[in-house]
Amino acid sequence: MIAETKASTTPLDVTDHLWIPMPDGVRLAARLWLPQSAHHTPAPTVFEYIPYRKTDMVRARDERNHPFFAEHGYACLRVDMRGSGDSEGHMDDMYSDLERTDAHDVIAWIAAQPWCNGRIGMFGTSWGGTAALQANVDAPEALQAIIAVCATHDRYEDDIHHMGGCLLTDSIEWGATLPVILGSPPTTHVGDDWQTRWEERLANLAFPLETWVREETQGDYWRRGSVVHDADRLRRPILAIGGWSDRYSNSVMSLLSARPDLVWGLVGPWGHHYPDKGTPGPAVGFQQLALVWWNSWLRDPVPAPPKWPRLRAWLSEFDSPADEIDQRNGCWIQSEEAIPDVQTKVWHLDERGLSQTPSKSDHWTVPFDLHVGCASGDTGYFGRPGGEPLDQRDDDALSLTFDSPPLTDEFILLGATEAILTLLTPRNRQLALRLNDVAPDGTSARVVWTVQNLSINDRDAKTSDSKAVKTRKVQLTFPTKAYRFRKGHRIRLSITASYWPIIWPSSRPGELFITSGLLRLPTPPAKPKELKHGLPPAQDLPRTKQHHIVMSSPLDRVSCTEGNGTLVSSWHQPYSEVFCSETEASFGFETRAVHRAIPQDPLSTDSTVEHRAVYKRPDGTAEVRCIVSVKSDNSFYYLDGSVNAEWEEKLVAVRNWKRSIPRRFG
Repeated sequence: MIAETKASTTPLDVTDHLWIPMPDGVRLAARLWLPQSAHHTPAPTVFEYIPYRKTDMVRARDERNHPFFAEHGYACLRVDMRGSGDSEGHMDDMYSDLERTDAHDVIAWIAAQPWCNGRIGMFGTSWGGTAALQANVDAPEALQAIIAVCATHDRYEDDIHHMGGCLLTDSIEWGATLPVILGSPPTTHVGDDWQTRWEERLANLAFPLETWVREETQGDYWRRGSVVHDADRLRRPILAIGGWSDRYSNSVMSLLSARPDLVWGLVGPWGHHYPDKGTPGPAVGFQQLALVWWNSWLRDPVPAPPKWPRLRAWLSEFDSPADEIDQRNGCWIQSEEAIPDVQTKVWHLDERGLSQTPSKSDHWTVPFDLHVGCASGDTGYFGRPGGEPLDQRDDDALSLTFDSPPLTDEFILLGATEAILTLLTPRNRQLALRLNDVAPDGTSARVVWTVQNLSINDRDAKTSDSKAVKTRKVQLTFPTKAYRFRKGHRIRLSITASYWPIIWPSSRPGELFITSGLLRLPTPPAKPKELKHGLPPAQDLPRTKQHHIVMSSPLDRVSCTEGNGTLVSSWHQPYSEVFCSETEASFGFETRAVHRAIPQDPLSTDSTVEHRAVYKRPDGTAEVRCIVSVKSDNSFYYLDGSVNAEWEEKLVAVRNWKRSIPRRFG
């Protein structure tokens, strides 16, 4: 079932700025698209709640979604979170209890408006999708359904900070980006005292990277806002959308498993994007899908669930590795059940590679070399064009690898692969595993990967004796995946003791031995059903654009070795700028990341990220820049951060942070 997508003639009233009062007196800023008919016949309402500046930063993206829904009879709001954009107050960190309380208060305010019929939906991508999931915990009565796109359900395992107990360098990039967003000036919508408000915001600016690095284990901090721990308290239907190239792809099948009664899932081949701008493609029409969803739950007092399969997923298959891929090979499949029926295919590790029968062996040495990861592509979070993983052969050559024989028939992977390994090792080590698809010509394409910090027992935050142990059995679970290995291809398991610059290396890698192991690959008992009814094509929205791209350049990546043997992995997103004719203002940004390491020295790693944003307005130009660097030794992480804010090239404020954080599990 696909929503009608013809241009609507519904006239709209658009309010560029309005205030939503919170019980503590703080006001949140919002933008409203209102069908004129709602003035006499209250309308169902949908809203998006994020910190990404409604007036400029994501204004062009907002114009793809909200006017479309409003033209089809929905009141629509885009709300800036407390402490961001034009909203008042301060934000110390992501996903605070106050953030969720504010969301419920926004819902109560919307439901009380004369133009709202009391039936509300909430949606968003990334932070916005996660906020919608969190608002759904003990949801207020007025909230009827949500859409969570590229959202995280588990902030510790499936976010940008940690994975398997290992610190992700994505955290450093986000640690430089978020202070710029929160340290940027409000617009003149807030009044003539906007600069005073800006200075106060800068004076209270937080440095959340400190907390993200300090909180090394799965504790109360990461459980806060992780709905996987509160799945029984989710109350309203969820359309969960993800992308296999996104760091958060695991959330869709996990949510389906946790709440098969509430969740419908869609996973495409794309990265961290709304599906209508999904790359790698094929992209799909998010707005049409969302309209079917809203019509199902918000139109009538008695909702009628959409006639969709519970899971629709892109079944990927081999693509020649490239920095950027326009369209993935594969097809759409469907499952009527939230949890697809699968059986387990077991491969044992032995001297020949991957074998279907266990055999006795001595042990294998797991190599440590910070060169491994040079073919990893993007550090995993954004799924940016130009950041796809490259041919894995160079990384494989420096790894411990186990290959299956050439497959005599195609093999379909559907779900989460498990690796069970018996180790002979001290506990303060890391494991990095990659499951690769090896073509007959030897090309190796990464399918899915996982890592584990062996200093943390079963992810339960307990330390253990650092002395050597005889053996230790560990289980590593890969993120979920739908993938078809072609006949004649080989399945390869590649194992290393590092994965730089994806994860921060162990401070004491030492020797790591595997004495036995096996892979458990979930596979459907029969060929999956191809999607019966095609997904709607992506539309070029809005039809009448109020913005244009002033400048944009592709991502530039460099990997090289300097004369002293230092490995340098860097990328640069050149300055890009979008101009909005409605506001006669533009928003521009630029990001640069440099990761350095001496390949055999884990204490040589050094990461620096610089992010800047530029706001050109009729009343002047603001620029906010943040630089963050991270180093470490055996005992500490060393963080340096600085923010510079300028108005008309004159300094407004400088904030500096210097932190030493103990490495308890490094």
